Parts: sequence; C-alpha cells; structure tokens
Amino acid sequence: MNAILPLARHKLSVEDYHRMGDAGILTPDSRVELIEGEVIDMAPISSAHAGVVSLLTTFFVRSLGDAGVVFTQNPIRLLPDSEPQPDITILKPRADYYRKSLPGASDVLLLVEVAETTIAYDRRIKLPLYASYGIAEFWLIDLKAERLEVHSNPKEKTFAGLRRLGKRDVATPSLLPSVSLHLKEVWPAARS
Repeated sequence: MNAILPLARHKLSVEDYHRMGDAGILTPDSRVELIEGEVIDMAPISSAHAGVVSLLTTFFVRSLGDAGVVFTQNPIRLLPDSEPQPDITILKPRADYYRKSLPGASDVLLLVEVAETTIAYDRRIKLPLYASYGIAEFWLIDLKAERLEVHSNPKEKTFAGLRRLGKRDVATPSLLPSVSLHLKEVWPAARS
C-alpha cells in the first residue's frame, strides 16, 4: 500500500514576488497576482467585464469625491504572502494616493470583484483570503447570474454576513452610507 505524500511547496513572500518583477522574470505584461505565496495567472478580461469595471470606476469616482480613493485593478498588499489585484478597491483617503506604499487591508473601505468566468475561484480562494485579513466588505458581482453578493462581517476565513441583490436592487457600502448603486446600471437590460 503506497501512501501518497504531499509535495512540499516553496511559498513566495511579497518581497520575493517583487524581486521577480525587478529581475524581469515577471514583466509588466504578466497578468498574475500573488495569492498565499503562489503566483496565479489571471483570467483574460472580456469586454463585458471591462465595461462593468469602467462603469463602476466612473460611478465611484463621481459618488465619492474626496471621501475615498478609487483603486482600479491595482494590487493591495496582504503581508506576508499575498498581493491580489481586485477589480476595484475603495480606499481611505491618503494625501499621497498610495504612491509611497501600496495599501493594506486596514486601508480598504470596500473591495469589489467582477466575475464572469471566475466566480468559483473568487468564492473559493479570494473570499476566504479577504475575510482572513479583515476586509470589512467584499462585493462579488456575478455577471452571468446578474447578481451582487455583499459579504460583510469577516470572521476568520469567511464572512458572517451575506446579502444577494438582484438587478432591481440598490447596494450601499456599509462604510460609505452616502453611496448608493442602482444595480440596473450594471445590467442595462434590466432598465425599464
């Protein structure tokens, strides 16, 4: 009877990951992110995904004014071994707009992932990651199901709160109560 031994893996730190970029191993064209010490290829971006990210970016910039920094498809640093690139992150205002250092979990007011083909990955991998770092609220926009999942109240590797909103609902981030997104804007066919 042969027992299968798990293979040891070498996990990368955020610093290792940046050194790979500095050495040219990862290029500016590399569509990857660091998740729990592993370099993960990111899925290609479809026109529907890109359009929703652009729509949400415009919406948040207009709605927030100086109340938050809209960080679109940029990394957040979750030390020691993760640097995901969420579709949209709303950050606490900072005079340098995060030029001096990347934001961490404590800087995040809202994190948004838009999923067309990656919904299972976002639920199984990213959701527990964001919860484990105490991200206060995580929105997962499921383009195919035309639904927004609002995850709140992080507890270890999950969120205790979950609300599912449809295309006729309005979403308001808990830490940004003056902002209300009419979901019919995300799925235009719902307009009437």
